[in-house]
Amino acid sequence: MRYVMLDKVTELVVGERARGIKCVTLSDDVLHDHFPGYPVLPGVLVIEAAAQLAGFLLECSNPPIAGETQRRAVLAQIDKTKFYAPSQPGDRIELAAKITGALDGAARVVVEASVEGRRVMRGQLTFMLRLIDSELVHAQRRDLYRIWTRGLEQEIRIP
Repeated sequence: MRYVMLDKVTELVVGERARGIKCVTLSDDVLHDHFPGYPVLPGVLVIEAAAQLAGFLLECSNPPIAGETQRRAVLAQIDKTKFYAPSQPGDRIELAAKITGALDGAARVVVEASVEGRRVMRGQLTFMLRLIDSELVHAQRRDLYRIWTRGLEQEIRIP
């Protein structure tokens, strides 16, 4: 994954919701061109951070069926997304994801992003849960999930 936007998972309620953090820093390469003299994290990357949290939630909430490998969440649709304020260097974006609907092989998640209690983004994401035949993908996700959940008080099953 080239753009790892989520820094930490702070809460996980399997099958229900998750919370996480994205810290915006001047070391984020994209800020040097977006925009010179007024660095702003592009909205699409705020959505990506929320989508990574939502994908993690969905994968933790959908253990493999006997005889199958872990299904991986693939973003399929972005709906009703609105930005309320820009995110800039020094901001600690608090992300929230809540499952609002699920079918076999698909799920809908409402995501929100806020900075110091002020909402900066809200939207609805739809994911497909796909079988991925690549141990490299699975190993990469497991490593990333271990990093994201380091220090989380509860024990979780890393999918």
